Amino acid sequence: MPQISAFIFDLDGVITDTAEYHYRAWKRLADEEGLPFSREDNEALRGVSRRESLLRLLKGKVLPEAQMEEYMARKNAYYRAFLTQITAADLLEGVADFLAQARAHGLKLGIGSASKNARDVLNGLGITDQFDAIGDGYSVSRTKPAPDLFVWVAGRLGVPPAECVVFEDAEAGIAAARECGMYSVGIGDPARVGAADLILPNLAGAQVDHILSRLANLAH
Repeated sequence: MPQISAFIFDLDGVITDTAEYHYRAWKRLADEEGLPFSREDNEALRGVSRRESLLRLLKGKVLPEAQMEEYMARKNAYYRAFLTQITAADLLEGVADFLAQARAHGLKLGIGSASKNARDVLNGLGITDQFDAIGDGYSVSRTKPAPDLFVWVAGRLGVPPAECVVFEDAEAGIAAARECGMYSVGIGDPARVGAADLILPNLAGAQVDHILSRLANLAH
């Protein structure tokens, strides 16, 4: 039976869902600059860095670096303004119970989020102290699907990657987990997270015992 010592969670779409705030922020920027941007476009940005998101928004349009930086800063300012509205009520259903279960099992807990606003979100949710290590958009230079962020978090937890389980709602995150030999639990649409070791619709009603048992049957 494999040794599993830590759970590492993506933030957006797993712990909470700020996709609506991201949508409003990108939409405001897009409207100001006369760029088309839909909710479907926003869905494709899950788990993607701010720079890559902007490149996709521009759809091949080339801008000077200074203008790119200004666009990203403006979008982030809009997003951070929306983030001030986040409270514990924005925790996704089942998350608080699942974290408590994991703690009771003696597992170490980490956050591996590409967002540079991850700590602000966690503070708003009131759960920063639940995690032993927090990796965010400032922690590493290469973002998902590169495995660097999850490897960084595992290092801070003092746990080998092979003993970590990543909970992710994005294809890029699942790829990152697999790249560094971590187990992966995909949250949400199987079309996005189908490459995960285990797929759950969400964490509502999820049982740590059940997940550990299922993963124990996998050969890594």
